[in-house]
Amino acid sequence: MTLDAKEAALWESIGSDRAQCHLCAHHCIIAPGGRGICQVRENRDGTLFTLVYGQVIARHVDPIEKKPLFHFYPGSKVYSVATPGCNFRCDWCQNWDISQMPRDQHRIVGEEVLPEEIVEAAHETFCRSIAYTYTEPTIFFEYNYDIALLARDAGLANLYVTNGFMTPMMLEAIHPFLDAANVDLKAFRDETYRRFVGARLQPVLDSLKLMKQMGVWVEVTTLIIPGLNDGPQELQDIAQFIALELGAETPWHVSRFFPAHKMRDVPPTPEPTLMQAMKIGKTAGLHYVYAGNTTDAGTTVCHLCGEPLVQRVGYAIQANHVTPDGRCPQCGAVVAGVGMASV
Repeated sequence: MTLDAKEAALWESIGSDRAQCHLCAHHCIIAPGGRGICQVRENRDGTLFTLVYGQVIARHVDPIEKKPLFHFYPGSKVYSVATPGCNFRCDWCQNWDISQMPRDQHRIVGEEVLPEEIVEAAHETFCRSIAYTYTEPTIFFEYNYDIALLARDAGLANLYVTNGFMTPMMLEAIHPFLDAANVDLKAFRDETYRRFVGARLQPVLDSLKLMKQMGVWVEVTTLIIPGLNDGPQELQDIAQFIALELGAETPWHVSRFFPAHKMRDVPPTPEPTLMQAMKIGKTAGLHYVYAGNTTDAGTTVCHLCGEPLVQRVGYAIQANHVTPDGRCPQCGAVVAGVGMASV
């Protein structure tokens, strides 16, 4: 069997040769010959197959801060990998050429790479972890699951950069091998998800809470788009959800929007809007709020005394003052995260 014809995981037969997929919250019911919303899972004579196993469309060595993950082995390198496709159709997608390829171009293109080769490449490039990113890792679950098992045995961490629209069943399967995730909370209005993304808000909130309960290190990103999700009340709702449901120690990255894909007529996010979002986050009690897609990636400061802890210029770490036991050297407060003293 070739790499692009592997039987899918987490699905069931529901009669008349129809298959129901349980990877993401769409729960697609797929007729014979059909594909799910992601366009990379196909029903072949009553059996569901993944079409992207090992079909790598992008792989790079990135700084961990680029994911963005600021509280997970800061200063380390991460081997990033993606296959084509997505279960969302965001009008503002920055990676639309690969995420929407199966939907818009009706084709799946990739370099065939075995899971063993990904882990070997991560080691050869001195990476601390492997990230499943650029497109949605949920829809290439079978591939990243196999990589994750090997990575764990090899001493590498596994990360998701995700839209969070997976099922509890899928999270239960991956979480023993999933160390961290950056979840894109795109808005706090269900209407926005339905109109601009083709999804729903509640499953994303449920995934965020479940990841935290499972002990996965979670950071949240919100791309702030003018006129779409930049209202003070909506930003306050997001900040309060993070503080109350995920914990004040959960970092929130508020990122600047730049015109892309189907929203090229929308102007970039004004920097004062980002500053307002950061203030809203701090007022809600969040310990760590960062502005993304700006010239300064942001310095981690102690949430108690304000001491600069991890100083960044771009994605580079200029100084890391966190003590070996993960505390502020000035007041002794615990700095939330994983491997915070690493550089």
